[in-house]
Amino acid sequence: MGMIKEFKEFAMKGNVVDLAIGVVIGGAFGKIVSSLIDDVITPLLLKPALDAANLSNIADLKWGAVKYGSFISNIISFIIVAIVLFMIIKAMNASKKKEVEAPAAPAEPSNTDKLLMEIRDSLKK
Repeated sequence: MGMIKEFKEFAMKGNVVDLAIGVVIGGAFGKIVSSLIDDVITPLLLKPALDAANLSNIADLKWGAVKYGSFISNIISFIIVAIVLFMIIKAMNASKKKEVEAPAAPAEPSNTDKLLMEIRDSLKK
């Protein structure tokens, strides 16, 4: 019974749950990027090059037995993912800076400081 309780505590820690959510979202994001490359970028930008090579998909590019088209497709996917993640992290960091930059209200002087200021003022008189 102790092992089940220990596993439950481990599985319900914030880091494990956050990691699981990140993996699921990452998988879905990977499908979006694949669709972007296969359905948008390849037809719009690479269509002339693919037509010249008599191909319909960049992954079909090959030189002999080497399928370098798939490699190029994966490089394009990586670059897009890296750019999007960079922009997301940059936006998150910018929002954190705004929160930190907000100056805190000046602290009210303590009773000792108030008393010292009164003594100083009375000495000036």
